[in-house]
Amino acid sequence: MDVTLPMTDGTAVTLRPSKIIALGLNYLEHIRESGSVNVQNFTDEVPEEPVLFAKTPNVLIGPGETIILPALIERYHFDEPRTDYEGELALIIRDRIRNVSEEEALDHILGFTCFNDVSQRNFQRSDKSGWFRGKSLDTFGPIGPVIVGPDEIGDPQNLRIRTRLNGRLVQEASTSQMIFPIPAIIAFVSANFTLEPGDIISTGTPSGVGPLTDGDVVEVEIENIGILRNPVRAEKS
Repeated sequence: MDVTLPMTDGTAVTLRPSKIIALGLNYLEHIRESGSVNVQNFTDEVPEEPVLFAKTPNVLIGPGETIILPALIERYHFDEPRTDYEGELALIIRDRIRNVSEEEALDHILGFTCFNDVSQRNFQRSDKSGWFRGKSLDTFGPIGPVIVGPDEIGDPQNLRIRTRLNGRLVQEASTSQMIFPIPAIIAFVSANFTLEPGDIISTGTPSGVGPLTDGDVVEVEIENIGILRNPVRAEKS
């Protein structure tokens, strides 16, 4: 799905990414809560290189749009159905790149924004193919509210990130706590995949992830960017 977001310079960008690459296990405290998350390949070991997974572009919705908990989940009769919020810093790639060095990585960023890596945990636990389906259901990638250029963001590796659920603070951390910093992430991703203009990289979530239910409102707030706010609705079967 296309999402159009304003830039802080007064222009607007329509996001049509060829791919959305996200990081798992990029904050130590999130790794330590692996027992409560309980999904495949989520352990308490600190990874030696970035843990990558894909989200498909159909996940994208903008600020104020509704996260839909699909009726499909009800068909499985899970004992404890669980779909989680995950507040994250995302970056948008400016140009076509491959094998970029860490020293050059920041030169290829169009801007930064908030992202909510919504995740269906039961599918992540049970699907033999891994995390793909649980990460890529429709509306499972809210993004926004604005794209902040590299010259205006300040230090992207020192931004306060918070998530609130129905006004209650549930995640609070700093991007300084990332295991793999932004230049290393871009260098690693671009060594594996050619990145195209408009592609999105989401840099991982801190601890405090938890379930969404019908009627919730979830907010991801990142310093120098703003607040990404989305209501949640359970789809009727």
